[in-house]
Amino acid sequence: MNKVIDLERFPINRLNDPEGIDLIERCKQELHAHGMFNLDGFLTPQAIDKAIGEVKPVLDRSSFLHQRNHNIYFEKSIPDLDPSHRALTQCLTSHHTICADQIKDSVLIKLYEWPAFADFLATVMEKKQLFTMADPLARLNVMAYRQGQALNWHFDRSEFTTTLLLQSPDQGGVFQYRTGLRTDSDPNYAGVAKLLNNQDKQVKSLRQGAGTLNVFRGRYTAHRVTPVVGRKERIITVFSYYQRPAVVFSDEERIGFYGRAT
Repeated sequence: MNKVIDLERFPINRLNDPEGIDLIERCKQELHAHGMFNLDGFLTPQAIDKAIGEVKPVLDRSSFLHQRNHNIYFEKSIPDLDPSHRALTQCLTSHHTICADQIKDSVLIKLYEWPAFADFLATVMEKKQLFTMADPLARLNVMAYRQGQALNWHFDRSEFTTTLLLQSPDQGGVFQYRTGLRTDSDPNYAGVAKLLNNQDKQVKSLRQGAGTLNVFRGRYTAHRVTPVVGRKERIITVFSYYQRPAVVFSDEERIGFYGRAT
């Protein structure tokens, strides 16, 4: 993996060495302070080129256009809220997606299945163990955001999200987030409404470079990707790990996200 990851800067395969211990501590501190951590240059330039070469033809030829209106919760309704509440405002998300089964022998799949990668994430997130998904479609996805496309405000269903940026657009496509907008005990509907009214001054923007690993607590951190401007796509990989083995999506979920069940 030394040709895929810059293991000199990010020794995720040597977590018990002083350098590995220091990396873990830095990631934990950022996670605690900001709800996320970023490792810029995690993927080597050679690996970025290889990954782009493997996924770009598939994105151009056979990606699924995922496009839907949704609220920030991705739920049809919230029991505590009137349907007209500002926190339930509908917005549009649009991007092109390919699934793990379309890039089976890619460098991204090899990274996803490398045990040291999951061990590193589990250690930072203070989990006993993390498992790859058994779902042949959902375990790893690559999304491309083209001219005018965006990922709108939402909370993730999982506790944390792991992404790897492969290509930045020339303009737009900025990752924006609001750390700690809600908790398990406080849904903070008023705060959500304030965010959607563009009145939340704690929203931050993050411009990432190609090869950046980003891990964030998406269940509590509202986030979005602003519309892409120009012909150059924003291409990003999403890795899915769980604390239990053999997790799969339902056919309904697969069809909703990918347009197919198998």
